[in-house]
Amino acid sequence: MINAMSIDVEEHFQVSAFEGHIDRGTWDRHPSRIEQNVERILELLDDHGANATFFILGWIAQRHPQLVERIANAGHEVASHGFNHVRVTSQTPAEFRQDVEDTKRVLEDICGAEVIGFRAASFSIGSTNLWALDVLADAGYRYSSSVNPIRHDHYGSPSSPRVPFRAEKGGLLEVPISTIPLLGNNLPCGGGGYFRILPYRYFHWAIRRLNEGEGRPSVFYFHPWEIDPDQPRQRGVGLKTRIRHYFNLHRMEPKLRRLLADFRWERMDRVFLDGSAHGVKEVRIA
Repeated sequence: MINAMSIDVEEHFQVSAFEGHIDRGTWDRHPSRIEQNVERILELLDDHGANATFFILGWIAQRHPQLVERIANAGHEVASHGFNHVRVTSQTPAEFRQDVEDTKRVLEDICGAEVIGFRAASFSIGSTNLWALDVLADAGYRYSSSVNPIRHDHYGSPSSPRVPFRAEKGGLLEVPISTIPLLGNNLPCGGGGYFRILPYRYFHWAIRRLNEGEGRPSVFYFHPWEIDPDQPRQRGVGLKTRIRHYFNLHRMEPKLRRLLADFRWERMDRVFLDGSAHGVKEVRIA
């Protein structure tokens, strides 16, 4: 089974957990660590013969165009993460359309290839704003990976399907982050902070269950700052935020190495759009 690996390319100071603490207008004043972190990720992927999809902020692309070129030239997929990491739930349809069109244009101008994939900031597409999928289709995207069907205080849409789906009105494919159903709830197993906090054996079990028990590929994600234990620490943030952002950063890279070695990983577009992977099932919802 071929699984889908993805990286949300954003700086350590751009995460949603800090949005009430760090003003967007000060982003350029913070030390950038994105280039060194992405270069390390490219080395990790190359070491294991793995390909991935990089969901890149337009803000990052404008300031580091050579990094976008480096990702594309290494054979990985360049995809959109929106421009300024603004949640879709705080945008009007017109604002969202402008955002995704601008980001697509910037990325395509740099990498010289069509950008067809999108991931919303903080998985902010769900059952209440599926109109966003139609906007993406109209803007020329072919798939999204913006739904995380779990319960979480910052994001999540537990009532959404766990498997890839298409909204009734449009044809764009939504590929949710992976979960495992248990006792009426969806357990997260698609990466992020859960991968740093929970034991590796849990993720190994969950991905094998998806691959062998359900016959479906896993969708996994992480951020470049998660392999950077030396990043600057933000002062004045609460205990919960500090734990979420900084816990086990020093263990992330070794765990990623195990994950890359234990399973097969490919780009999102190749797993879900070109038919090269087995077990890709979809549903259609109203």
